[in-house]
Amino acid sequence: MPEGDTVHRTARRLDEALAGADVTRFDLRVPRAATIDLRGQRVHGAEARGKHLLLRIGDSTVHSHLRMDGAWFVYRPGEKWRHPAYKVRAVVGTEQREAVGVDLAEIEVVPTREEDSLVGHLGPDPLAEDWDAREAVRRLGADARSIHVAILDQRNVAGFGNEYAAELLFLRGVLPTTPTPDVDVAALLDLGVRTIRANRDRPDRTFTGVNRPGQTTWVYGRAGRPCRRCGTLIQRGELGADPTRERITFWCPFCQR
Repeated sequence: MPEGDTVHRTARRLDEALAGADVTRFDLRVPRAATIDLRGQRVHGAEARGKHLLLRIGDSTVHSHLRMDGAWFVYRPGEKWRHPAYKVRAVVGTEQREAVGVDLAEIEVVPTREEDSLVGHLGPDPLAEDWDAREAVRRLGADARSIHVAILDQRNVAGFGNEYAAELLFLRGVLPTTPTPDVDVAALLDLGVRTIRANRDRPDRTFTGVNRPGQTTWVYGRAGRPCRRCGTLIQRGELGADPTRERITFWCPFCQR
């Protein structure tokens, strides 16, 4: 599942592949952007903001969001894609490389000077150079909702998704339904920052320290299976800011009280 670490790795890969070269192929396969043509313009680079990806070309920024299933792949021009063409939503190519966006949930092109209209609402990003821990603690601590809902709100902190929420709360021994004011949010964020920064530089995300399939998480995706610490069966529920935004929660009823 793409979360902040995935998007930052993606941005780094696109930056390495495209930055400094001129665009020779540009194809956005979404109705409102289909007529935009940035061929001939220079790629300045790619950057992640939380779970948003910004690809800067000329005076414009191509914004994309991976959501649940999106991904960007890098190919050599003419190389066969590893996915069906009907899933492709964006192609940005240079003479040396071709970036292909698959199953992207959002694609928008705005003048770079107007990037804040898309990402200005985001809270501090633990993977950004300007990470502001004090501001993140202030925003998260001021949220009166359950901690699982609050930490997923990108206006509080940008980059943590459902997998991180489940795993960090387990590691801190906090129930997902706990009101945020009752949580040591500074300690939770400190753990989150250390974890997501470590995972950013790994090929595969892990919370247990084990990279083998099926052994990377403590509770996420493990409903009905024994807790790795105490053996109690992992529980599953749903929480959200409202019924249209509920997310699946996982927790150990013994380790998280």
